[in-house]
Amino acid sequence: MLLAMQANSNPDESIDARVRRRLRELRTEQGLTLQQVSERAHIDISTLSRLESGKRRLALDHIAGLAAALGVSTDDLLGGAPASDPRIRSRPVKRDGLTMWPLTNRGQAGGLRAFKIRINASRRRPPESLRVHDGHDWMYVIEGRLRLLLGDQDLVIEPDEAVEFSTGTPHWFGAVDGPVELIAVFGPHGERTHLH
Repeated sequence: MLLAMQANSNPDESIDARVRRRLRELRTEQGLTLQQVSERAHIDISTLSRLESGKRRLALDHIAGLAAALGVSTDDLLGGAPASDPRIRSRPVKRDGLTMWPLTNRGQAGGLRAFKIRINASRRRPPESLRVHDGHDWMYVIEGRLRLLLGDQDLVIEPDEAVEFSTGTPHWFGAVDGPVELIAVFGPHGERTHLH
């Protein structure tokens, strides 16, 4: 029943039209007549017929009675908005030897974002001065060996290892001896620093 509701949902459909459609769908799915639903909902059969056909506007006090008559929740009768497509369709960003694929949509302001990152094998030499910004970075190496400069530390992060650090510490990351693939989670400051 839920699949039928989602498949038939139309984002441009008014709530009134959606409830009328759902009312007919649910009644016919259950094999109920207008008479049976009108008796259960304590609504005159002609009123129910006009509600279904759109000749009468649906009143708020009709919803609970109709839902109970059909044995569904009011949410089922209201039909809710159609589910949004959960797939992430952002294009990768290429910059400074990095290719970054967004793995999350833009969420609330100030939220975290996840990225799949491929570091080019040629990204081996750090800049003269390491970057510092507000926030926190988290990285998980999938493939290759990651070089992470973090303050005075020069670290090699192997596959299946994760790192988490304050970005208030000067930092840079690159490849050791070949391309690197990793998953990273950045806050808004880290996203701006690494993507723009």
